[in-house]
Amino acid sequence: MLSVDEKTHIQALDRPHPELPLRVGPPRRLTTTYKRHGTVNLVAALAVHSGEVIGRAVDRNPGENFVQFLKALDRTYRHVTIHAILENLSVHKHKQVQAWLARKRKLQVHSTPTYASWLNQIEIWVSILTRAILKGGVWHSKKHPVDQLMEYIQHYNETQAKPCQWTYGKQYFTN
Repeated sequence: MLSVDEKTHIQALDRPHPELPLRVGPPRRLTTTYKRHGTVNLVAALAVHSGEVIGRAVDRNPGENFVQFLKALDRTYRHVTIHAILENLSVHKHKQVQAWLARKRKLQVHSTPTYASWLNQIEIWVSILTRAILKGGVWHSKKHPVDQLMEYIQHYNETQAKPCQWTYGKQYFTN
């Protein structure tokens, strides 16, 4: 089972001035001026059984790029049926994606309900990624965040990847 999602519009922002001196309160202070180097998109899949992440950085995420990512997943998990959990994103419904999926019986797609993306486990990982790497990131080129994202995925897989233990209890609900 693979949980698939995209983190789009990651801005490669560079700060022309160093960080402002620390003071009591917020731990990090950046100037409001910046230089844009463009945007990057990350397409990623979380293997629910192991907690490992497979990711690919792309400039844009049209149907053809998403099909290429699905083909990479298909090659990685060559001898098993893949159950992919996806959101109801327009790129997932693209005619090119649907045509490729129709030819792949071993890849079963399950869509989360509208407004229920939190059911997709990779959303937890994307939140971790955002706090660890993206929030307040300063990059000197468009290639810099791509390299940092791929290094983070490799480091995460080597040191932190483990299956998520979902629990449910009635104590969370009251009458």
